[in-house]
Amino acid sequence: MITLVIPCYNEAGNIEALVQEAFDLLPETLLGELIVVDDCSTDDSIRRLAALRSRHPRLRLLRHARNAGQSASVRSGVAAARYPLIATLDGDGQNPPGDIPALVAAYDPQGPQLVGGVRAKRRDTWSKRTASKLANGLRRRILRDDCPDTGCGLKVFERDRHLALPFFHGQHRYLPALFRAYGATTAYVPVGDRARRHGASNYTNWKRGLQGIPDLMGVRWLVMRARPVLAEDAP
Repeated sequence: MITLVIPCYNEAGNIEALVQEAFDLLPETLLGELIVVDDCSTDDSIRRLAALRSRHPRLRLLRHARNAGQSASVRSGVAAARYPLIATLDGDGQNPPGDIPALVAAYDPQGPQLVGGVRAKRRDTWSKRTASKLANGLRRRILRDDCPDTGCGLKVFERDRHLALPFFHGQHRYLPALFRAYGATTAYVPVGDRARRHGASNYTNWKRGLQGIPDLMGVRWLVMRARPVLAEDAP
């Protein structure tokens, strides 16, 4: 069974339908719990979510006291999870929850320990698709993480491995590289992509670019310095 973690910031128009869709499509034998982490939204996202709890006892709501970013939201959800296998998807509704079983099926405790989604047909604007393609290519050359689409929010990974990684703002964009640097293997599965139905993205190409260069250099340093070690009980 899995814990599904959904980070949410000002997604009142999308989050309610997304949570309902996840419960409708994912069987109880797979979905142990669903955690939405509200990153101190200023809209009525949390009110809409609270109304769903009477219908879905497996729904858990966490709320940050201040806005901390998507990486912090993912980490809060993972830290609170009751199951050892985590699935994540973005709160804007562009990731189809129905693709999660395919990622879980590709996961193996012996490897791959992280399975990421690859958006086969992006529904974003031309400028976002172009910027993403350029950024993915630059990241692959520098980090050699072999990840074709690090921006896809749909991922399945081991809880304990995630919590053992060095944490920083923007970490969620570099999980494949970090998992590999610390001894895990990765795989990728084609997934769907949908147009945003309501609201506006919390990211712009300019904002991503300003954050991306120093983050990329920092992750390159972490990857180069990583020394995965397996400790065993002494005889």
